Amino acid sequence: MTESAELEERVAASLAARYPDAADGLSSYVALLAGAGVERGLIGPRESDRLWSRHVANCAVLEELVPDAARVGDVGSGAGLPGLPLALVRPDLRVLLVEPLLRRATFLSEAVDELGLGERVEVVRARAEDQRDLGLDVVTARAVAPLDRLAGWALPLVRVGGELLALKGAAAAAEVAEAQTALERLGGGAAEVLQCGADVVDPPTTVVRVVRLRSARRRRGARPLPTPEEQA
Repeated sequence: MTESAELEERVAASLAARYPDAADGLSSYVALLAGAGVERGLIGPRESDRLWSRHVANCAVLEELVPDAARVGDVGSGAGLPGLPLALVRPDLRVLLVEPLLRRATFLSEAVDELGLGERVEVVRARAEDQRDLGLDVVTARAVAPLDRLAGWALPLVRVGGELLALKGAAAAAEVAEAQTALERLGGGAAEVLQCGADVVDPPTTVVRVVRLRSARRRRGARPLPTPEEQA
């Protein structure tokens, strides 16, 4: 067995030990990613040998930061990361997968059915920036956009007091420093750089958390966004 295969096996076992009730569902999801996910171009072929360590476990441990019984929106969901792992390991969550591209949204709908998550997970084919006032408790995102742009899409989707949880890499602190002024203009508080899953993934998952404190400031002279009725 290669070193990478041993790592995958070890991470899968750690995840199963931590979330035993979700073990079968997680394995089924990995099989979907390795099959249809790769075939349809949602997952790169080189990623198929590290789906557990780089993708599924990395996302599942985000649940440490999600409140009980939360309504979660996953923007730019793509292949369902992190939304589907969260739904699998946290049966108390209701999850909205927001994805604008048809082939990705189709895969997500098929995955929701295959994994038996239809009662708690909904797929919406739409751009995040076209959704407003959903009153979500949490919005998640992974590899979608720089933090300032992402917050502009995500914060309007959460209630005041709700939060954005953005999975980021090693440069998270620098990204936060550059984006903080924009975050405040958008109604967000001071961004925090957090880590989770240290007992499952190495390195731990890095997450930027931004709480929505108020509505965004409207720039002077800016016109209000049209209502859905006006857009019709």
